[in-house]
Amino acid sequence: MAPKSDETWKSHWKCFIACGIIVLSPFQYGVDFGLIGGLQAMRGFLEVYGYEAPGTALGWNIDTTRQQLISSLMTLGAFISSGTAGITAAYVSRRQCLWIACFFCCIANVMMMATESIGALYAGRFIIGLANGYFMTFSQLYIQESSPARYRGWFLTAFQFFTSFGTLIGTIIDWATAGRPDKSAYLIPLGMIYIVPVIMTVALFFIPESPRWLILMGRYDKGVESLRWLRPVGADVNFEASEIRAAIDKERELSSGVSVLDMFTNPIDRRRTILSVCAVTLQAASGSMFIIAYKAYFLGMSKVANPFGMSNVLSAMGILAIFFNSLIVVRYGRRRVIMMVGLALCGVFQLIIAVVYDRLGGTTATGQVLVGFTCVYMMSYNGMIATYAWLAGGEIPTQRLRSYTFGLAAACGFFFAWLTTFTAPYFINPASLNWGPRYGFIWFPSCVVAALWVFFYLPETKGRTLEEIDEMFEARLPARKFRKHVCVGHVTQQAAEKKEVSEEEVEKVC
Repeated sequence: MAPKSDETWKSHWKCFIACGIIVLSPFQYGVDFGLIGGLQAMRGFLEVYGYEAPGTALGWNIDTTRQQLISSLMTLGAFISSGTAGITAAYVSRRQCLWIACFFCCIANVMMMATESIGALYAGRFIIGLANGYFMTFSQLYIQESSPARYRGWFLTAFQFFTSFGTLIGTIIDWATAGRPDKSAYLIPLGMIYIVPVIMTVALFFIPESPRWLILMGRYDKGVESLRWLRPVGADVNFEASEIRAAIDKERELSSGVSVLDMFTNPIDRRRTILSVCAVTLQAASGSMFIIAYKAYFLGMSKVANPFGMSNVLSAMGILAIFFNSLIVVRYGRRRVIMMVGLALCGVFQLIIAVVYDRLGGTTATGQVLVGFTCVYMMSYNGMIATYAWLAGGEIPTQRLRSYTFGLAAACGFFFAWLTTFTAPYFINPASLNWGPRYGFIWFPSCVVAALWVFFYLPETKGRTLEEIDEMFEARLPARKFRKHVCVGHVTQQAAEKKEVSEEEVEKVC
């Protein structure tokens, strides 16, 4: 149920605290991405895992295969853990899965810090990927299932903000330690990975479980208690809980239970599955993953001065875009239009960078163009694509299959992220194809195709409750009609509120 019109965000302060704890999950993911991308451009790291290469801009290099595995094994682990999220969620709650992620994260970090073995580093990256898959999937599910429709966009904007903020913190830590002449250059950044899991492990004890998960599991009274904790004092949590249970019961009646195969065999669920998967995959389609994962190395090999400092600038610009998004776009903008514009801009910026580098080579002017357009690229990606890709992917699935569908969507997103991080070194490493910024020629058509898909297929779900989204999909509305459709449940709720008001007025008169 949507909040009453006279409620302010301050009334929902406990929900804000709960979701504030949960968004530490994407912060941890961002920190890991920021740290690892920078390590591969550090002399202290390259002396252990790389080799001296006087002919390169950095003076050191790393084998292409090692570079691929260090970055891509994390996304492979995330692909596996998020892909099995639906099975896990049938037995384990959202908070419990986040506790498991914290445990995996610490174990992986011990392995990476305690030895110089490349095999241990690979294993650590894979295990921390398992943790990151849980962090990103179950934190999203908790936010989607616990936040009111009015504030869901805010929380998902915060989700992307903390992902980017974590990346910025990771790159700043790398920048601060990159000049150290020994192993401490990369061991200090790795040591920072312990902080967030320890804080989350304690903080999760003080917030309730996802109310929709509890009701889905048949623990209705516990679900009501969770809603009562999350909602303002005096809120009609029984009505909201009954709406959630009614929507779940209706879905069960239509499909005779919960089966993972419903994602593909049931026409309505199949449509929602495809939309969710494609929405999350838009992030990888924009080409962002190779810049996020390799920006310090990429900038260094492109002969940009102070690559670590410029990495901080790129991350900071992305955060500015999220601030702009949270202040203006969340309130006034339409998600489909925003995503289409963002994808078009990202494609054009990648094309400009590729053309300039192809024509002028590694000159000072080229470096300035590369940094400038990469900055506006990251602003477009963070402000217009990343936030709404996760948001759409999480809102669209049915509650009955949300864990399975969103887990599959996240897994596909991580798979294409893995594919990008695994293949990127072949294109940008001087020891391989040495394309450098010409890699943008690949991503321009990818962005164009993605923008066209959004235009024709992605529905507008801004401001809708999850139950209203269920109603519109069951009515088999085409994507273009979602924005203006008036839901029967919404009309019923308004009538109930008017009736409640009129009864209160009668009592006052009497």
